[in-house]
Amino acid sequence: MTDLAPLKRALISVSDKTGLIDLAKALAARNVALVSTGGTARELREAGLRVQDVSDLTGYPEMMDGRVKTLHPVVHGGLLALRDDEAHQGAMAAHGIAPIDLLVVNLYPFEATVARGADHAEAIENIDIGGPAMIRAAAKNHGFVTVVTDPEEYIPLLSELDSHDGRTRLSFRKTLAQRAFARTAAYDAAVSNWMAQAIGTPTPRKRAFAGTLAQTLRYGENPHQQAAFYRDGSDRPGVANATQHQGKELSYNNINDTNAAFELVSEFLPADGPACAIIKHANPCGVARGATLAEAYQRAHDCDRTSAFGGIIALNAPLDLATAEAITGIFTEVVIAPGANADAIAHFASKRNLRLLTTPGLANPALPGLEFRQVAGGFLVQDRDNGMVRAEDLRVVTRRAPTGAEMADLLFAWKVAKHVKSNAIVYVRDQATVGIGAGQMSRVDSTRIAASKARDMAGVLGLPAPLTQGSVVASDAFFPFADGLIAAAEAGATALIQPGGSMRDDEVIAAADEAGLAMVFTGQRHFRH
Repeated sequence: MTDLAPLKRALISVSDKTGLIDLAKALAARNVALVSTGGTARELREAGLRVQDVSDLTGYPEMMDGRVKTLHPVVHGGLLALRDDEAHQGAMAAHGIAPIDLLVVNLYPFEATVARGADHAEAIENIDIGGPAMIRAAAKNHGFVTVVTDPEEYIPLLSELDSHDGRTRLSFRKTLAQRAFARTAAYDAAVSNWMAQAIGTPTPRKRAFAGTLAQTLRYGENPHQQAAFYRDGSDRPGVANATQHQGKELSYNNINDTNAAFELVSEFLPADGPACAIIKHANPCGVARGATLAEAYQRAHDCDRTSAFGGIIALNAPLDLATAEAITGIFTEVVIAPGANADAIAHFASKRNLRLLTTPGLANPALPGLEFRQVAGGFLVQDRDNGMVRAEDLRVVTRRAPTGAEMADLLFAWKVAKHVKSNAIVYVRDQATVGIGAGQMSRVDSTRIAASKARDMAGVLGLPAPLTQGSVVASDAFFPFADGLIAAAEAGATALIQPGGSMRDDEVIAAADEAGLAMVFTGQRHFRH
């Protein structure tokens, strides 16, 4: 192993041709001999560069539709040979193997191929074999060999060569080797997860996840915790692929809360009208529809103005100037929306601490996906909660059925409850939350806390009575006793939506009938811990 390793010969084989010609010309100008394969070699020649085909190097043509071209001792010997080992040098001399000092490889686009819906046969053909084998060989021998797996590494490579007279430092090669092993690990994870899905195995014996660093964060949930943000490569609209227009970089908590806000507001289709969700500490503190986006924001804000201060705002339609002006009335951390017009962006520009994010669209809440969470010694994996209910899915269990207006509010409340930490209670009136109780150990406590917040807001808004009067209530899981339902009735609720399934359902239904409430069962719960 040496610190400064000279770079005299490079093997280049890339699927992503971004920056290829500029890199190759820069290497040739530094008297680096070029070896290449197939389409890469053809592009290099068309650019006027002198390049040796791998098939000339190995003495074998590319065969089997390109499946076999670099799997040969001349290639892997050139990558793996220890330059300071006499036996290795002797073997190279005996078998006509020349050293390869630089490997530039990016892999067949398996992830992109699967993402665009390719069939099984096409996906299989996009599983790279030779590329990962060469990458791993070069990365293992980083004591002497430099390995590059991403076009973003081309400029740093050339800068390294310029700074060290055509050589690379061991520390630089170690960094690239770590990235190379991470790339092949991510690639294998993508292939194995796709195959598990393709063969109908939802719980494979071995499971791997991978991501690409998007941002090194200032700290995690608290200042003493280190943290980073990684993208998983999916195209699901959200904070990971949003464009940030202004403001300082997002923090760990900003990212977590912004994701929660955007996932919630995506439950509300733009075709059904503007909607706004305000999040604080990953819990909604106000959600509403309105005739305009500005009205939706104001109605969401009026659910809990105290908690909304310093919150995260998500919109289901492009941000306009009127809404931007309303939002800047209080301090807000982040606003995320599927687009924003120029006037709104210009208005926000004066608020230096406000971050504005725009996305290419809303996240489809019905699409399947995976979520995972670490626990001591392992991690939990589950399907994303994409459960949804329609009016026709509900079962009326009380003597009185909900009115049309109550049914619309019940469905609205149910969508919100899905995104509130358990135990979750959500009061809704006229397509706006008017009280939210989250994360309590007792469901009746959540019911009372939500009603208490509504009473406080009635005083702030100068109302004669809390907006829970004439509201509906959603509970993310069944009422185990009638006390929670009775508390909701005392707050003025007229209808309830809950999963049902308690041993005391009959008792709860009887209490609803006695209070004159309408109640429907979903048969589905939305625990969120």
